[in-house]
Amino acid sequence: MSSISERSLEKHYEWNGKIEVITRCDIESREDLSLAYTPGVAQPCLEIQKDIDKSYALTRRSNLVAVITDGTAVLGLGDIGPEAGMPVMEGKCALFKKFADVDAFPLCIKSKDTDEIVRTVYLLSGSFGGINLEDISAPRCFEIESRLKEICDIPVFHDDQHGTAIVVAAALINALKVVGKDIDKIKVVINGAGAAGLSIGRHLLNMGVKNLVMADRFGIIYSGKPENNHAQEEMSQITNPDGERGNLADALVGADVFIGVSAPNTVSAEMISTMATDPIVFPMANPTPEISRDEALRGGARIVGTGRSDYPNQINNVLAFPGIFRGALDCRASCINEEMKIATSYALASLVSENELCEEYIIPNALDARVAHAVAEAVIRAAKKTGVARI
Repeated sequence: MSSISERSLEKHYEWNGKIEVITRCDIESREDLSLAYTPGVAQPCLEIQKDIDKSYALTRRSNLVAVITDGTAVLGLGDIGPEAGMPVMEGKCALFKKFADVDAFPLCIKSKDTDEIVRTVYLLSGSFGGINLEDISAPRCFEIESRLKEICDIPVFHDDQHGTAIVVAAALINALKVVGKDIDKIKVVINGAGAAGLSIGRHLLNMGVKNLVMADRFGIIYSGKPENNHAQEEMSQITNPDGERGNLADALVGADVFIGVSAPNTVSAEMISTMATDPIVFPMANPTPEISRDEALRGGARIVGTGRSDYPNQINNVLAFPGIFRGALDCRASCINEEMKIATSYALASLVSENELCEEYIIPNALDARVAHAVAEAVIRAAKKTGVARI
């Protein structure tokens, strides 16, 4: 194991869990006990019975998010099971609290049955102000999120999809400023057509990209391709406008942007050299990207962003999800819609000033204290503008 892996394992043994429950009320006297619990607690119960919306004011529901997985797509580790996914879910909850003061609770479901997962989450949803789905394999994750959004009256957000897409788009907004290109005139190639890749593609189309080509291990995705799953076939109807076929190397010829959410070492410097002038390269496979930063630069990349914290331009979901839920909770949004996601991308991009903007600084640092507030404010404005804010 690497040094960081060894140290992390040692710390996890030491921490014995990264989150804990603490009380917000005093329980030091008999009166305290009567107020916080029986008999006094009956009164708020009766108030909520009369008006369920009062559950937001009389309980912690207004600040509580469920972080839910089935353990089938944990980091780059694959299907390791719900118990093994718990350290990641705890870490996610810790980030929610640290960056946006959102109380989050991990729930790891021992089922791979879509119907069972949807039913379980729905039955629990009355205890929470929002649902963050995490590390659920594609294409099941699409159906699970879609069905939960239909039946739940609180925000449901699959961070692997939308969080990644939002931060990629923010980085692209600023990268295009550096290279002097317009979003509606570029060719974008995405390698990886799972949850993250498909969501990035949809988000970039919503942001104004016109020429988007997607590829996976079977090559360029086109309509009617035998290997397409249902989600990929849907995506093929609105991408690849020139009907390209072939492999990833073919797709990259003349492309302005490469985005990788696939596998290590799938792109070479030679492939980068066939791209358009001043190519933007975002290889985000973790921990080993599709192409190393040095190799991408050797191939002629003007700007490189990865998912790693040891390189410039880290494209990290933590820039998005804490602030998104902070904003959604604060305005009691019924959902997180496309307008809110677009607003988040622009809010993140705006935190890098024109004077600061350069090849090695296109996206705020993950520890930038301004991020969650800026994102939350943008989310609230978009929620109110689109009529999904309830307060």
